[in-house]
Amino acid sequence: MLYSFEDFLLDSDRRELSCNGSLIAVEPLVFDLLHFLIRERDRVISKDELIAGVWSGRIVSESTLTSRINAARQAIGDDGERQRFIKTLPRRGFRFVGETRELNSLGRRTTENDNRPARNTSQAVTFCKTEDGVNLALASVGSGPPLVRAAHWATSVDYDWDDPLTGPLLQRLANRFRVIRYDGRGVGLSDRNVSAITFATMFDDLEAAINSTRIERFVLLGISGGAATSIAYAVKHPDRVSKLVLFGGYARGRNKRESSQDADEAKAFLTMLRSGWGNEHSVFMRAFSSFFIPGASPELVKSFIDFQRVSTTGENAIKTRTAVDDIEVFDLLAKVSVPTIVFHCTHDNLVPFSQGQQLAAGIPNAKFVRLASANHALLSDEPAWTTFINELDIFLSDSG
Repeated sequence: MLYSFEDFLLDSDRRELSCNGSLIAVEPLVFDLLHFLIRERDRVISKDELIAGVWSGRIVSESTLTSRINAARQAIGDDGERQRFIKTLPRRGFRFVGETRELNSLGRRTTENDNRPARNTSQAVTFCKTEDGVNLALASVGSGPPLVRAAHWATSVDYDWDDPLTGPLLQRLANRFRVIRYDGRGVGLSDRNVSAITFATMFDDLEAAINSTRIERFVLLGISGGAATSIAYAVKHPDRVSKLVLFGGYARGRNKRESSQDADEAKAFLTMLRSGWGNEHSVFMRAFSSFFIPGASPELVKSFIDFQRVSTTGENAIKTRTAVDDIEVFDLLAKVSVPTIVFHCTHDNLVPFSQGQQLAAGIPNAKFVRLASANHALLSDEPAWTTFINELDIFLSDSG
């Protein structure tokens, strides 16, 4: 079924949105939301009904719903003030009000309603056990060659698929790959009551998660602190890693950079976590968030803080923060033998651009891509996102 409104065309079968014949990049979840609203455009859709229809009834925060509505509006050139396509009706819900024609696949107009549900990408959650007896949660979603995302700061396989920061990349990758991710010890659905979190335990978690899947060869994605564990794994198991993708990573944590400023920052972060963990009103937590996403809207900052709170405890956050500040894998860089790409934002406030340069310079033949952004967690609506996705698609082509 095709839906035509103004200069836009939404193809529900091909899952494509275009304007005047040019495709518009849109996240899968946002496409589902837009499709659902257009398909049910003859009536007002309540928030609960929208969540049930698009998220299959999963728990969705107010900030996540607002963010996805805003992303749908942005994709079709709408805005929150004019609301010429997606209208918000206070205390009632939403309605798609743009004049719309339904066409069949041959471009002919039809009066039949398309009652097929929007595509629901469901994930399978399982558990595995590390050698020291810790239960880890794993999620697998999508189909195709396997891609493993190493655990990084504050994950939750129960929430990050729909999170406005982490979701867009996961959803895009799941269109081409079987995406496997896991929660490290002390985080998400994995065991929370753990005695220690160190770089050694983070590596053990990665190894245990991969071994439990029985996959032979895969793409390995390391983001932020997960880059170091990914590097260590690629050095130990070069026969299993087909390609290595590093984003916002570093070889040396703050406590290993022989810089008094970095050491002071490490202490400051711990102070922020101790004083404001999970409290959206805390100046400490907002200051901490500003290092990750200085270019984010207030709604997205609130969502980020909410996500931290549900993903782990303040005590485990401090353990994890200490562990990543003690990372030291610089001597392993020259031993990486798999094809590697390194992404880093030019004005990253959390991990300086020079750390990304150091990774790329130390890994033989690594491709280095600079992203014009000040965010540590790249936002899907900023210009650098397009550069990131295009370069990633090229690098990952033929990753069988």
